[in-house]
Amino acid sequence: MTAVPDRDHPRPDLPLAQALAADLDAADFRSDPLRRLWGEAADDALGRGMREPVLRTLGARDDALSTLGRLWVLGMPQPLTAVEGALPRLGLSGVAALGLGRVDGSEVVPLAVIRPQSFVDADGVGEWWIASDLDELVLGTSLPADHVLGVGGASRTLAELVIGAPIERALDLGTGCGIQALLVSRHASVVVATDVSERALAYAELNAQLNGVQNVEVRHGSLFEPVAGEAFDLIVSNPPFVITPRVHGVPEYEYRDGGLVGDALVEAFLREAPAHLTPGGAAQLLGNWESRDGVAGLDRVRSWVREDVDAWVIQREELSPLAYAELWIRDGGTLPRDADFTRLLTAWLDDFDARGVTAVGFGYILLRRGDGSHPLRRFESITQPVSNLGRALAAGLAAHDVLATGIPPRLITAPDITEARHYMPGNDDPSVIELRQGGGFGRTIAVDPALAGFVGACDGELTVSQIAAALADLFEVPLAELWKEMEPRIRQLVLDGILLPAE
Repeated sequence: MTAVPDRDHPRPDLPLAQALAADLDAADFRSDPLRRLWGEAADDALGRGMREPVLRTLGARDDALSTLGRLWVLGMPQPLTAVEGALPRLGLSGVAALGLGRVDGSEVVPLAVIRPQSFVDADGVGEWWIASDLDELVLGTSLPADHVLGVGGASRTLAELVIGAPIERALDLGTGCGIQALLVSRHASVVVATDVSERALAYAELNAQLNGVQNVEVRHGSLFEPVAGEAFDLIVSNPPFVITPRVHGVPEYEYRDGGLVGDALVEAFLREAPAHLTPGGAAQLLGNWESRDGVAGLDRVRSWVREDVDAWVIQREELSPLAYAELWIRDGGTLPRDADFTRLLTAWLDDFDARGVTAVGFGYILLRRGDGSHPLRRFESITQPVSNLGRALAAGLAAHDVLATGIPPRLITAPDITEARHYMPGNDDPSVIELRQGGGFGRTIAVDPALAGFVGACDGELTVSQIAAALADLFEVPLAELWKEMEPRIRQLVLDGILLPAE
């Protein structure tokens, strides 16, 4: 196993970061060139934690891209001469000054990883260089408690959720390596990035410098302490929400553990966030919540949010205490074959038992500071595949606002909606009719023939009243009776994005 290297902080320095960026750009140190360099199969293997296929492909190549790939993607020492050739502007002294590597004899030893991270938003496709701490692939052992994580699955999930409207001020609470702050900086005039970890803030500042982002300000502190008295148009957070036993001997990783008992960190965020939102401002975050003593997790989350605040909470999965404990013990680098695994598992399960926890949910939270007159209160479980979530959430909020004044006079069926009818053998009438949403939340909604007929007739030409009257005649029922049955279901179809207001 590789020994944990010196734990110096990265040291942001704008001129040196600009020199490094120029060298990385000259070497074409980006995702696609790296993938072409060592091949798709090797790149996929690297994503699964195997670097040997990459090394076999690179062989003895010592060009700039190969050298930097080994040094900062794989985290492997490289010859001095090769690194000097790959970084002519930064130089070896610059590598050391930024805290990204150190000279050891005839080699440069990496003290961090730098990996390209591509993204897509409303403004197009782009890519950042993201520096973070050496990971398990490099260390070959459990992570240090102050580890600063790079861009992981949770970071990418949150990035997909964020509603990308132009705004003035944004807050990235618990910024880590700074990836969310960088992404939000593309549509915000000012971004404040906070963290309890000075080490994380150093990486966040360095990454902003490395990518030429000038509108990110870093501040140290817990939760909303660094922004007391301030309000923002958008708050994003991938907070350290992992539920960890507060027991001596259980590692507490800064990047995932908030230092509070159970799900108290997420509760504190939801109780405090509305006071830091401008009118119409939104907060978006990921979180865990516990089901305790017969009270479902989503119901507990509901109790944490003020009734006058718009709240949309989506539970994506729910794990048993055992499955949850195993997941995060493994995440810290301890496997079932290791001597500490049973001790850690016992601590986790004892902690859950002490609070009567029966399950742990994970999902997405969206809060918005509306005018309080008709707050959105939506708490749901969605387990099917989803896509374009930021756009879907924005559309859902817009639909809620439209419905405040009633169902629009004309509706159209969303272009991604299909209908499926299921028949029992020998029957001419369908036993089940389903509307299926092709994008967004991918909902499947069972409807009756009358509602299916309504949706099928929504082409923007006929008014809602005209369609309802025609259906009442067709099914030979009083219009008032039909409308009483259909009206709340039509509202829900609008809220779900099945039906859209006609232009």
